[in-house]
Amino acid sequence: MRKDYKLERRKYVIGGIVLVIACIYVVRLFSLQVLNDDYKQHADGNAFLKKTQYPSRGLIYDRNGKLLVFNQPAYDVMMIVREVRPFDTLDFCRTVGITKEQFDKRMADMKNRRLNPGYSSYTPQTFMTQLSAQDYGRLQEKLYRFPGFFIQNRMLREYAYPVAANVLGNIREVSPGDIEKDSYYTRGDYTGDLGIERSYENILRGEKGVEILLRDAHGRVKGRYEDGRYDVAPVSGKNLNLSLDIELQSYGEKLMQNKIGAIVAIEPSTGEILAMVSSPTYDPSMLVGRERGRNYLKLNRDRYKPLFDRALMAAYPPGSTFKPTQGLIFLNEGIITEHTLYPCYHGFVSGRLKVGCHGHASPLSLLPALQTSCNAFFCYGLRSMVDNRKKYQSPAKAFNVWKDYLVSMGYGYRLGVDLPGESRGFIPNSNYYNKVYGENRWSALTIISVAIGQGEVLATPLQIANLSATIANRGYFYTPHLVREIQDTVISPEFTTPKYTMVDSHYYDYVVEGMRMAVTGGTCRIGAIPGIEVCGKTGTAQNPHGKDHSAFMGFAPMDNPKIAIAVYVENAGFGATYGVPIGSLMMEMYLNRKIAPERKYLEERMSQSNTIIYSGVKKH
Repeated sequence: MRKDYKLERRKYVIGGIVLVIACIYVVRLFSLQVLNDDYKQHADGNAFLKKTQYPSRGLIYDRNGKLLVFNQPAYDVMMIVREVRPFDTLDFCRTVGITKEQFDKRMADMKNRRLNPGYSSYTPQTFMTQLSAQDYGRLQEKLYRFPGFFIQNRMLREYAYPVAANVLGNIREVSPGDIEKDSYYTRGDYTGDLGIERSYENILRGEKGVEILLRDAHGRVKGRYEDGRYDVAPVSGKNLNLSLDIELQSYGEKLMQNKIGAIVAIEPSTGEILAMVSSPTYDPSMLVGRERGRNYLKLNRDRYKPLFDRALMAAYPPGSTFKPTQGLIFLNEGIITEHTLYPCYHGFVSGRLKVGCHGHASPLSLLPALQTSCNAFFCYGLRSMVDNRKKYQSPAKAFNVWKDYLVSMGYGYRLGVDLPGESRGFIPNSNYYNKVYGENRWSALTIISVAIGQGEVLATPLQIANLSATIANRGYFYTPHLVREIQDTVISPEFTTPKYTMVDSHYYDYVVEGMRMAVTGGTCRIGAIPGIEVCGKTGTAQNPHGKDHSAFMGFAPMDNPKIAIAVYVENAGFGATYGVPIGSLMMEMYLNRKIAPERKYLEERMSQSNTIIYSGVKKH
């Protein structure tokens, strides 16, 4: 019999079709059973209720063991959408204190996978956070009326002191962006926002746990699954011990009330920050609870920006606090010696250019120049360096050497403090001036104001305080930091490794002596503390937008220093008017834990004075 090849081919076609269909079924089954967990979630949802157990957030203490930030109970309203049955919506809204419109919006937002990437009708979803104790009590009594809803216990932050808001930070509800970046978070979780809470979020937050509850066929909870054998206990966040002295911080905020500016105090031998005041400030408890959003909006709209941490975010002209850096550079580069004399004709004069100065003896050397804060001395020094073509070939090369020194002293770049938002300040280089004036078309006279901390030079109060600590240490500093100890964790070596400047250490002795002379008989006389050898340097920074800024940099005692400080008060005039008194009071309070009776008048004057102007009228 003749073979039918058409039939033979048909057999293979049919077999191929069957094989393709079988493959499709296999792939689909694999997808359903392995790749897609919807059915597993459905099955698990019928049998189990998995409740997240939130860890206790780490506590925060100051350097003396005083508790600063702790936890208080809070309550979130949770729901499993597929278990919700018809209920009296208006009764529910009245119970939890929201409107029907707010209810509908919350439901819509919860089911929006763009806003809530982890949404599933089978798993618990956050409907409402931070229920008040009163609302919690009312809802607990009526919870049986609202099937599918339950209450989840949480922890919120509470602050033991109404100070240090920008240092400590706060916590807020996570955004969709937070959830997308970190799988740890789900909708309704909290994360650190600003300050220590943000920069140490991964350490403070701990690890979540889970409790697995068994349901019956009607969805009723019957108890823990296998007596909790598969439960995972939450792991509490680690506690932090800050270098902050909360009493000193409180005192600094008192002195700075009704002023705009900052105080930064550092322990020179460790780089630990003792106080970091930004003014105006606010009570950190304002950003806790149901009123957080409203208060945040109010603070954000405040014209004086209390949320802006001026201590590390504001970049100011450092003024005369910058002069010690110039003396050190000129000494190390051989531009001057401690005996070099420069004249001062009520300022630096070159042709028609004049940089003014107040009256004092002339000519003078480095130490009395620091003592009297002579502008002319440092302008002559900069000109002698930048225009020295024999040593540097060009002003551009000389200026880059000048900048390298300042970078080694902590200027021009972020120091690396363990807080978010640090500004780098600004130290120009030769390329900057080449773009402004043209290559080889500028000289020291073009940029002479940088010698006295004006012009393009900008620094943060943190950088100025760090310079003070560097001088106190005679040539090195530790990266300023706020966290002193982390529970069961070794602190980063970044904060325990000294950084040396480009200046030989013995040159610092001249600057230290000059800063001591400024207190004993110069511009910082009002900063003298009975029984303590204080070293200081005033700063009066010109401000094109109004009254000059008042600044001070200093440390004490002169030998074996315990505290280095920078004070910056906007629109407050001479450095000796506000900067020096506030800085010396802070040092005295830290070293003696009290203010001498003969200096109480100064404390009262600083705490009661007002430099904030509202439409030309001082705020009272």
